[in-house]
Amino acid sequence: MTKLLGAALLAALGLPAVAQEAEPLTVGYFLEWPMPFQWAKAQGLYEERLGVPVEWVSFDGGTAMSAAMASGDVDISISQGVPPFVVATSAGQDLVALDVAVSYADNDNCVVQSSLEITADNAAAELPGKRVAVPLGTAPYYGFLRQMEHFGVDPASMEVVDMAVPDGSAAFSQGSVDMFCGWGGPLRRALESGNVLLTGAEKEALGILVFDVTSSPGSFVQANPDLVEGFLAVTHEANARWNAGGADAEAMIPAIAQDSGMDEEAVRETIATFVFPSVEEQLSERWLGGAVQDYMGGVAGVFVEAGAIPAALDSYQGVVDTGPLRAATGQ
Repeated sequence: MTKLLGAALLAALGLPAVAQEAEPLTVGYFLEWPMPFQWAKAQGLYEERLGVPVEWVSFDGGTAMSAAMASGDVDISISQGVPPFVVATSAGQDLVALDVAVSYADNDNCVVQSSLEITADNAAAELPGKRVAVPLGTAPYYGFLRQMEHFGVDPASMEVVDMAVPDGSAAFSQGSVDMFCGWGGPLRRALESGNVLLTGAEKEALGILVFDVTSSPGSFVQANPDLVEGFLAVTHEANARWNAGGADAEAMIPAIAQDSGMDEEAVRETIATFVFPSVEEQLSERWLGGAVQDYMGGVAGVFVEAGAIPAALDSYQGVVDTGPLRAATGQ
């Protein structure tokens, strides 16, 4: 008996239909990337609010998140880097940015082997010919291109190896590459034997911002407004709890550590470099009210010039949707 025929027969007989199991919401995220939402995840707050099972899938890069959302395997990605989001939307993929997941200028950077004694002062002369591990089309790749532009180094003069962040960090630790660009735990491990050329503050002064978004296929957002709004509501409640500090925030760390695959001290060190903008801040002109869209256009321009994408969109206003965030938070 098919599901539809069975339901019709039960209805005709005046009998209650057996409730069908709800389709799960599938969410992509990163390991070794500690965020307040992981506390809510561990507490089961998403399932409680949404009323459906939530399946979590870990990724090692934002480009893989885009591919998973394009295939329908993932419904929402939390903390997708802006560059891979821009690459996907520039190619016509149906994605929208729903919020700013995290800002982290000090937790995404390029590191050179300390033994090479390369600094900001001699980078222009010393970097050509060096081998760098960086995942193409990602936030680390964008940061790499902008830093090389600042130092006057043609990326074509270097050997650029496309490697996932964890793999690139391992290659750097083994001495197989001279330079590594990445984030999170892999970056922390690379810093044990390397040094950065620019600090987070120095990058920001150059306009090299580093932040991630929560993204989802636009068609999924339109078809499932309640799910999307509920997901954002739980996420931002967790962010607000963390931002308030004190004992409540400290009590979140064990769950975040376990879920992210890190020890508690590593979580404290990493998350201390993160900023989780409030909803009010996100809806201002500095973020989703205009600056994010303008920044996406700038990222696209850098990628077009580097030959990473064929063309940019005329405007990135249409790939940012603040409606669900406003509805979820009463703004």
